[in-house]
Order: sequence, then structure tokens, then C-alpha cells
Amino acid sequence: MDVKKCNVLAAEIRLETLKVIHSRGFGHVGGSMDLADLMAVLYGEVMKFDPKNPRWEDRDWLVLSKGHAGPVAYATFGLMGFYPMEEAYTLNQPHTKFPSHTDRKLTPGVDLTTGSLGQGASTAAGAALGNKIDGRTNHVFCVIGDGEADEGQVWESFQFAYAHKLDNLIYFIDKNGYQLDGPTDDILAHGDLAKKAESFGLYTQEIDGHDVQAIYDAIQNAYAKKGVPSCIVLDTCKGKGATFAEPKHDHSSQPNEEQWAEAIAASEKALEAVKNA
Repeated sequence: MDVKKCNVLAAEIRLETLKVIHSRGFGHVGGSMDLADLMAVLYGEVMKFDPKNPRWEDRDWLVLSKGHAGPVAYATFGLMGFYPMEEAYTLNQPHTKFPSHTDRKLTPGVDLTTGSLGQGASTAAGAALGNKIDGRTNHVFCVIGDGEADEGQVWESFQFAYAHKLDNLIYFIDKNGYQLDGPTDDILAHGDLAKKAESFGLYTQEIDGHDVQAIYDAIQNAYAKKGVPSCIVLDTCKGKGATFAEPKHDHSSQPNEEQWAEAIAASEKALEAVKNA
């Protein structure tokens, strides 16, 4: 595990995520930016994938169940070579391959279409079961928002995954404390998400979602746990790295050009600082 390389990649992902959303002028900044460290670990250190063959059958899968965070996926895939990065600067524009929510029929690198909250959790479980039936040894990684955990379908998928012993499936809950209408504790308090997931039989860990070493170690722990699916709760700061969105309730940002320029400049500075550390 190369911590510096991962931190550099995370900073690059944050910068490109801002540029992708800036190309449209507005979008889901908060819930995209807080996933940069996870994406850096997954695509920089953990996952098996082939940018030249996105449908490679033995690849690891990413299911971004919180599909509104598509921009962070598009930034990551561009940096990994699935397409020229500049193509993603057409976010949500006519005839684009990069809609606001991830779509497997449009964007190379997207494994499952998501956006209707809760459904990605179930389709990830189905994909993991299908891979097991086919005798594959790959893994399915599914990212769920804490606001998304309001959906009963999330918990039904946990029950299904446990019943089918899907140890090739790792759920991540992005616990940034906010959802569309405000703080999650005010809208529909979840209590202890880690204990809840554990009560469904999942091997559960809770970590700092911005610590790349902790993310990597938690994934390795999950790999070692046989016979049960895993859940990793990521304590994150919504909007991490975006000067106009961190840390506050900011589901869909509409900053002005001055704010965009400030955020992109700060992200470029942060990238240089990590490179020179």
C-alpha cells in the first residue's frame, strides 16, 4: 500500500470532480467529493479492472448506489484511462455519455445503473450472487449514502446478502451526516449504523473515511472474513475539499464563478502540497 500515491490520486480525483461539475455549473458536489479517498484506494490499490475492456468478466465491480455521486466516478474513470478526461466535462449536457446519475449503457466503467436510492444495494447483492454461481473470485463493492439508508431496501439487501453468504460483497456506508433535506439525525435518525449492519449479520467496521490506509486495511480485513458479507462505515465530511461546500448541508451546489475559481484553485494547491509532502 503506497499511502502517498493514494493521497495524490485522491487529490487528483477531487480536482477533476470539481472540474466535471463545473462544466455544468452545478451538481452534487458534497456527496461526490467525500468519496475521493475511497475511490483512490479502490482504483489505485484494490480493484481488478481493465480500462480497455470495461466489461471484462473477471473484473471487480463498483456499484455506486448513491448514483448522484456520479461525478466522482467519472473523474476516477477518466484518470484511470477509461476515456480522455475532457470527455467528462460534458456532464448532464445534451447527448453526453455522462449523466448526473451513473448509467452503464452510457459511461465506460459504470457497472450498474443507479440513482433510485436503495436499488443499487439490491442489484449489488444480485451481482455478487451471480458471480459466485458462475464460479468467479472477483468482488463487488457497493457505496450507499447514509441518507439512502432510510430506504428499507438497503436493509433487505443486507439480509439477502447474509442469507446467501456473499463474502465477495463489501458495502460502504458514506456517513457524512447529511441528506437532501438536512442532517440525517433530524430527518430520520439511524442510531448506530455500524451496530445495525452488524445486527443483520454483516462483518462490520467503522473507520475514518478520509484515511486511505484505514480504508485499505478495512478492505483487507473484509477479504479475510469468510462466509459473510461485509460493511464498512465511512465517517466522512460532506463536500471534503470543496471550499464552498465543506462542511455543511449542500446536496446540490449552485456556486457562482468566483466560488468555482476559488475551489478549483484551492484543490490545485492541495494537490501540489500532497505531491511535495
